[in-house]
Amino acid sequence: MPYRHDDTEECKECHLIADVSENELIDLAELFKIFGDSTRIKILFDLFHGEKNVTQICEDLEMNQSAISHQLKILRTSKLVSARREGKAMIYALADDHVRMIIEMGKEHIEE
Repeated sequence: MPYRHDDTEECKECHLIADVSENELIDLAELFKIFGDSTRIKILFDLFHGEKNVTQICEDLEMNQSAISHQLKILRTSKLVSARREGKAMIYALADDHVRMIIEMGKEHIEE
């Protein structure tokens, strides 16, 4: 029996899962897996301060280019980071404000 706020009004949130397809649930789980790597989280935090190229990210995180490039590819494929070409360099940024919000909310949650 679904949870009810009272005897007359059925909780709308209780049936939220019924409105989500299996594919959407799988995609959501995959999205959260991306946040499961500390290097990717560090890159996302680094991009909070604005656009950067790979060299700048490597310097900020004190990591080698190969490791950063690999993680950036995963972040781009997951649509968490966008990239644009500037001359020979690729410039990376957070894909949108949702990415910042997810990170901020996660940080807020662990600080409670």
